Amino acid sequence: MTTGIMLVLMGLASASIMSNNVIGSIEVTPRIEIVEVPSEFSAFKRVGCDKYVNVFGIHIFATLTASEDKLAHAAGVLAQYLDNDEDGVPDNTRVLSHLVSRNVFIVMPGTEAEMDRLEMHLVEEAGYRYGQDLYGEETKPDFLVDGKINAPDGSYYDGALEEILHPITHYGYANAYPEIFETRRGSTLAKCMDAARGGYFEQVPQDGPKSGYPADAWYHYTDETCDYGCMVTEYIYWALTSILETQDFPGRHEALEVEWELNTRERVRTGDAAVYALLTDPQYKFPTKAPDGNYKPSTFPVTVVPLIAIKDED
Repeated sequence: MTTGIMLVLMGLASASIMSNNVIGSIEVTPRIEIVEVPSEFSAFKRVGCDKYVNVFGIHIFATLTASEDKLAHAAGVLAQYLDNDEDGVPDNTRVLSHLVSRNVFIVMPGTEAEMDRLEMHLVEEAGYRYGQDLYGEETKPDFLVDGKINAPDGSYYDGALEEILHPITHYGYANAYPEIFETRRGSTLAKCMDAARGGYFEQVPQDGPKSGYPADAWYHYTDETCDYGCMVTEYIYWALTSILETQDFPGRHEALEVEWELNTRERVRTGDAAVYALLTDPQYKFPTKAPDGNYKPSTFPVTVVPLIAIKDED
């Protein structure tokens, strides 16, 4: 299991929207096609990417060692997170607007070791700052097929379900609804996380019985490189994918309990009622069906997505 957020670029820095913020728009469709990296993305070519997919205005770049079937799966997962009912129209254009306005991208090398060798500073210097990595080796198209989980043990999982969700919540929801989903202390989501960890902690605590956390905690993430905002992003991933039932299979509870105890929809509903209510509130249009990567839109309309001016914050 990976630790999630790609820190080499913007990591977990936040951004706000300027007043009078609509500066234009783009048109997006549900069509997914793997092509060569377009010339306008030359920075990604320079770091070794040779394949590209545009999913509702969000970019996925893959290197030679990332197979096309895994790239196609990743694109399908992204499309299903954004258009969960597969009617060809993004479910929450407010969230999508924040994503496309930031030129959010996913970079997909074959392995973590390859990712470490990519000169991603070239991408950042070209102005692409809101990124997430996803490795081919952690992408498992066979994990969820026709609604059935296929996992040989509790450690087997499709990394695309995690890594693709991170930028959607961190750069999309957190900015579209800052009072609710911002990754800073005081947001509704952060308050839910503080309850789940048994208190407010800027760093991983050291003196509690659950990996340093208090006895009543059910979320006890221990990666000390993950700051408070990162912890919030990981928390919403655990909660939402558990609600979507992708964490519910034999051996998974035992594999996760050192970090997350509520691995089923029912456990979240009864054990963390506040976040369950938040993530199932229809006004926010979170997915209600787990993505399997097999995206089949029923129609192919054009959706106009507003572009907004972005002002970075430290």
